[in-house]
Amino acid sequence: MLAALRWHRDELDPALPPPAVAYAGVWHPVIAVATRARLADLHYDFDALAALMASRGWTTVNLVWRENAHTLHARNPFPPGGVVEDPATGAAAAALGAYLASQDRLPDNRRITIHQGHDLGRPSVLRVDVPVDVRDGVRVSGTAVEIDSTR
Repeated sequence: MLAALRWHRDELDPALPPPAVAYAGVWHPVIAVATRARLADLHYDFDALAALMASRGWTTVNLVWRENAHTLHARNPFPPGGVVEDPATGAAAAALGAYLASQDRLPDNRRITIHQGHDLGRPSVLRVDVPVDVRDGVRVSGTAVEIDSTR
């Protein structure tokens, strides 16, 4: 995965759990980087990542940087959808919330805010509320940039 992303292990955030695969209807690897600059500089090998994702049944790759306990920034490469990146990914946000809960890394109020799409010029803000028992359903709400389908 890191080779396809053109990232190095020393760029990962040591304060968050190691890369893992999280589930919320579909599978999403979660990889946390140590700096916002690393997250912003996303130039991955599209074909290599697409092949890896196809072989594993992954939908997006949830790349995150944690600004603080309540706020994360995300990018979601989406080769299976034929695009470089998805600017707002509710399923990945829910998977991230469940993943952080399983690692006991949520703030006390069990709510996180995810900023996604900013590096694409299509900003979204996703709010994720995680119940104590994730089987009760992780809730995702928020805003995204509307796409004008008439163009």
